[in-house]
Amino acid sequence: MNAIEIRNISKSYGSVTALDDISLSVGRGELFGLIGPDGAGKTTMFRILATLIDPDQGNATVAGLDIGDSYRSIRSRIGYMPGRFSLYPDLSVRENLNFFASLFNVTVADNHSMIAPIYSQIEPFASRKAGKLSGGMKQKLALCCALIHKPEVLFLDEPTTGVDAVSRQEFWDMLDTLKATGITIMVSTPYMDEAVRCDRAALISHGRIMATDTPGRLAEFAGDNIYSAAAQEMWPLLLALREMPDVADCYTFGATHHLVATAGFNVAKATETLHRQGLHDVRINPVKGNIEDMFIRLMKNG
Repeated sequence: MNAIEIRNISKSYGSVTALDDISLSVGRGELFGLIGPDGAGKTTMFRILATLIDPDQGNATVAGLDIGDSYRSIRSRIGYMPGRFSLYPDLSVRENLNFFASLFNVTVADNHSMIAPIYSQIEPFASRKAGKLSGGMKQKLALCCALIHKPEVLFLDEPTTGVDAVSRQEFWDMLDTLKATGITIMVSTPYMDEAVRCDRAALISHGRIMATDTPGRLAEFAGDNIYSAAAQEMWPLLLALREMPDVADCYTFGATHHLVATAGFNVAKATETLHRQGLHDVRINPVKGNIEDMFIRLMKNG
């Protein structure tokens, strides 16, 4: 039996459709990513699975329990870390942890082994008020509070948004350690590069699942006809590439542009054409497509 089963779930807020007939499953012990931009429906999905709101239609099970009939039992078996920092800023690190443990009728000592690898990093600040912690430390404290009752399933809603790159890396390393204990983890993120840390990922946009697979397979679907392009004048380069007959698409990708070419595309010919148009230091090189390229391709194709 899967840890999470979602069947044809839809949810609207007035005229805005947040989720549109979503179905997917998450296996026991799996680290599953829900990847998509702000407004894609990720938080709504997590709130439904955490039994905080009801879907308009469809149903789901978490840890084998129905979200409608067994919401009380589900809440005792899951850990939920919302996107916004939700702990008590005026309580210390230690007081927050003790409080959340008491909600589940356990003590920190009972389940210290569950949080030890994470808590050891914030224990030196145990007396500091939570509101005075750095973003990365707040994140670790929130994760400890979500784990203190040893949940079967852990929901993490955009846990790395707003933290620095080093803290993001550390957080995903912690998830790898947690996964080794057998806990099922479902995490959402707007960062496409974080999808590679998941066993499987679902790409979501405008409330609909566009693709679900392993990160490797999703990257393969991006195709082989992708090139990186750069020049001294990046904006004119983007406009010029979009006008070329053998360029199917071109978009900004970090410090460069990525272009999707047709079979007739020739790098030397394209470079010469761009030089004649007054663009300097043009560099066009083939690159391997990744999940972000795949996401953009799916968005373009509707």
